[in-house]
Amino acid sequence: MCKKYFCKKIKENLSILATQNPSQKMKFIKAFLLLFLVSSCQVTETITINADGSGTIEAVELREENSYMQLAGDQYSREDVFQDTTYIFKDYIKKYNETFLKYQLAEQQLFEKYQNVKVQIKKSSFEKEFRTVFNQNFNTVSEIADLYKTEDYADDIRNNYALTAENHYYKIEYNFKEKVFRRLVSITNPIEFQNAKDWFANMDPKYKSLKLTQTYTLRYHFPGKIKSVSNEKAILSSDKKSLILEFQLSECLQNPEMTSLEVVLE
Repeated sequence: MCKKYFCKKIKENLSILATQNPSQKMKFIKAFLLLFLVSSCQVTETITINADGSGTIEAVELREENSYMQLAGDQYSREDVFQDTTYIFKDYIKKYNETFLKYQLAEQQLFEKYQNVKVQIKKSSFEKEFRTVFNQNFNTVSEIADLYKTEDYADDIRNNYALTAENHYYKIEYNFKEKVFRRLVSITNPIEFQNAKDWFANMDPKYKSLKLTQTYTLRYHFPGKIKSVSNEKAILSSDKKSLILEFQLSECLQNPEMTSLEVVLE
């Protein structure tokens, strides 16, 4: 999720990390996790499904400035960053086709699932706006990509890296059959998952005491009325065709499967 904001920083330091002893490596990893896991971020995932099963998905990652100031302290006013970038994933496949063709067939097919994903990145320390937006049109819900890995895969193709996104400890999949919509989240790396939970358990109490805005919100719109939702905390619209479900981002990172969802339509 908001790890993407810090992704380049850790890659820039990989060569340094490789030369360090185990204790130095652990300090580096903990510093990165602090930025990743307690940085203030709001994530909103919006899906709209049409009557024919097609639709759109948009995922927005937004740095929440009031909360971020608590973490950055004096460094907040010293930021000097500007980036305004828009790209479509298939442009990377085309531009770096020689690299793309070096990947195994299964990896190429994975990349192709992201072909029409559009990414918009805005980072402005002057305007204090740090936002990343992912958009994808789909013909069927099962075509939806795990959007939060898009930037990792783009970096892989550009730099001829191995599939770094596969180091994530969970994946998100979607399907919609016979009036039943499912958002399926599963753990793919139990060791990294346990490491994340352990880190949270041992996090410095001073960070736990901060009042940070770290929300993860699902906003889903369906072609018919909702009959039932697996999560009782979901709020339905007056016409029962939409729902909103909000989580704490830190809780989701410790238990990604809690964001799995089943929605049954009438």
